[in-house]
Amino acid sequence: MRLNAQNLIMERGGRRLFSGLSFAVEAGSALIITGPNGSGKSSLLRALSGFLPLAGGAFALEDGDPELTFAEQAHYLGHLDALKSALTAGENLAFWAAMLGGAPSAAPIREALAQVGLAHVADFPVRSLSAGQKRRVALARLLVAPRRLWLLDEPTTALDAAAQDAFVGIVRRFLAGGGLVVAATHAPLGLDGARNLRLGAA
Repeated sequence: MRLNAQNLIMERGGRRLFSGLSFAVEAGSALIITGPNGSGKSSLLRALSGFLPLAGGAFALEDGDPELTFAEQAHYLGHLDALKSALTAGENLAFWAAMLGGAPSAAPIREALAQVGLAHVADFPVRSLSAGQKRRVALARLLVAPRRLWLLDEPTTALDAAAQDAFVGIVRRFLAGGGLVVAATHAPLGLDGARNLRLGAA
């Protein structure tokens, strides 16, 4: 599997963020997108996810599942955690598993929460969780509905050092299993061998 992008052009509010942007990412590898605020990091991920139009260029997931669309093979995790505060952590994950075609049963959900160090809050309402815990619940969404491509926007926001290390371990296991990651971040993720794509001025 390979994500191939050719000559991408992105414009927002009448301003060109980037043009002629090309890259390729193979299965088992990660592409880390860096750059100053306003350089187009989040916009690029949202365009890949289908939420924003490109002004030019094209991208494709080569050797993916021909029965599935690009969106059906990708997870997008943005700045917002996309959690319902009145639902428990487990109920939020059950909802997302059902929406994304995973298994909304208790065992996979508790296993996903255990991997992010939150097995003990499965039955807690999200509104009672800290910002870091909410972020970890959102990250657990990646695990309850397996997909081959993860598009991650500042995934370690609000995470302490231990939680960041745990998440990097999850990403490494995903890559070792043939997954593919494109992540926009200001903070290094510590992924050995990841390629870097810098947008905007140095």
